[in-house]
Amino acid sequence: MSGRTTVAHRILQFNEELAKTTLELPPGYTVVNPFNGPQKDRVREVTTRFYHKYYDDDKPRRLVLGSSPARRGTAVTGVPFEDARLLEDETGVDVHGYAVSRPSADFLHDVISRYGGRSKFYADFVMSFVCPLGLVRANSKGKEVNCNYYETKKLLELLSSFLVDTLERQLAFGIDTSVCYCIGSGENFAYLSKVNEGQCFFREIVPLEHPRFITQYNGGRKEEFAEKYLSAFRRKGD
Repeated sequence: MSGRTTVAHRILQFNEELAKTTLELPPGYTVVNPFNGPQKDRVREVTTRFYHKYYDDDKPRRLVLGSSPARRGTAVTGVPFEDARLLEDETGVDVHGYAVSRPSADFLHDVISRYGGRSKFYADFVMSFVCPLGLVRANSKGKEVNCNYYETKKLLELLSSFLVDTLERQLAFGIDTSVCYCIGSGENFAYLSKVNEGQCFFREIVPLEHPRFITQYNGGRKEEFAEKYLSAFRRKGD
């Protein structure tokens, strides 16, 4: 590859930069950072094996962006939309006990299977987030719950420069910017579209309903939504 870095190298380097990131948040909010947390060594081993398996080349890929990692999923494992069971199969690293399988991951990996399997899908796409670190807040009972970067005006204001900066840095993975896929057709799509108006990161952004919305509230329409995902992913950017 004539001295050029691979996509795997660029993603892993981005993760190392995230490990050094500190964010100012409103009272009651906390960052969940898998890259400098108590499981950081195991996360590094898992992510290194995963990305070298699927991204050890210099091929441009399209970006699929969720909002932010879930506290018991990607915010712990370090691999977007992958759950513990699947990562154990992929990497041979025992990740049992600190992450759980989720319906979102199951829906997405059904779509990936229909697309042609994991090798084919990851050869065409990079999955990530608008906010690449997890966010939690304390609810009225003092329990930690997931939250999104757009949950309050103050939170979004404090995170804004971080979000724009990390979006731009993710394009350096070698992203085909003709089209981006946004998981979350409401607030996540609205914010990403607004940023894109000013920054022109992508020629087009395609909104897709969040798998949690599909599985929890529209279970009878899963096939319809899966076909919508597949149709979007199979379409080449103009």
